[in-house]
Amino acid sequence: MSTGPVSALFLIADLEDGHMVIIGVDPHKDVLVAVAVNGNGRQLDSTDAPARPRGFKALLAWAGRFEQRTWAVEDVRHVAGGFVRFLLAADEHVVWVPTQMSSSHRKKLRASGKSDPIDALACARAALAEDLPAAVADTETRSVKLLLDHREDLVGEMVRICNRLRWHLHDLDPDFAATVPARKLHRPKWNTYVTEFLSALDGSVSVAISVELIGRIEELARRAAQLERELESLLVIHAPQLLSLPGCGPLSAARIVAETGDVRRFPTAATYAMHTGTAPIPASSGNTERVRLNRGGNRRLNAALHRIAITQKRMYEPARTYLDARRAKGNSNTEAVRALKRHLARRVYTLLRNGPHTLHQPGENTMAA
Repeated sequence: MSTGPVSALFLIADLEDGHMVIIGVDPHKDVLVAVAVNGNGRQLDSTDAPARPRGFKALLAWAGRFEQRTWAVEDVRHVAGGFVRFLLAADEHVVWVPTQMSSSHRKKLRASGKSDPIDALACARAALAEDLPAAVADTETRSVKLLLDHREDLVGEMVRICNRLRWHLHDLDPDFAATVPARKLHRPKWNTYVTEFLSALDGSVSVAISVELIGRIEELARRAAQLERELESLLVIHAPQLLSLPGCGPLSAARIVAETGDVRRFPTAATYAMHTGTAPIPASSGNTERVRLNRGGNRRLNAALHRIAITQKRMYEPARTYLDARRAKGNSNTEAVRALKRHLARRVYTLLRNGPHTLHQPGENTMAA
């Protein structure tokens, strides 16, 4: 893949200007596709390289002609993580481009269709148009993210096995299956209950499979609980202030740490709110003033804040008072919860920026700016 549609004369002129060049990268397991654009979004050059250490070096050598450059890499961590770590080790400036954002900017391109160069160009132009936080070197947050993602994979597998077990129990005895709560098959009490039921039946294939599934569920439940304890021990060291936030349990705190990374890459609380997808989007018209749901940002981080907000709504009096005040102003319940999430994003940002020494006292209003 060679140069794009721009002539070499224009390429030289852009290089002589010494302006910042954005290099968009569309990562895949086997290949990395890069497109360089100038400050106006005009494509300067494109290339590809193997998604291997030798390819990383080749891309860096290709980019050497651009003295001032920023790499805009699509946020596919398990595919692009090694390449970004290589760039950071080489003191390159890198930003992550969320996949939703790159998809949105791809639709704005004049070129129709979808290809790797088009995706890379969309990443570059997204970095030009949006205020994206810089990527930083891996710290303890990577360990938290890996453990948390692994636990979620195990829990997902456990849920699938529980569903299969329920079908076998329904086949063996529909009346008995109806007595087993759908969401509690992974708990020891119900494991024992089902095991005792199976032990009284004949040794059919369905019974043997059910016994095997019970054993697998117990194994996965134990490992998931162990991982949750490991995550909590890491958070007690690195982010205890999050655990003190009412409604924020170890898993929500771990997700916040994992998806935020180094909070210093967000210059303001407003920037962080945009990253979390909690910053409201104006949707006013005429005399009607309103905002609409922000569907952008990091949705996993948004979900963690949503869990905290719902928990506070149920059990934390300052949050309930705040929600009542918002509803009294005419907000719907959904709009009030969104406002609470925005305040929580600001509070989380402050806690992470100031470090563990900002632990607030019990009963302190977490809605404070």
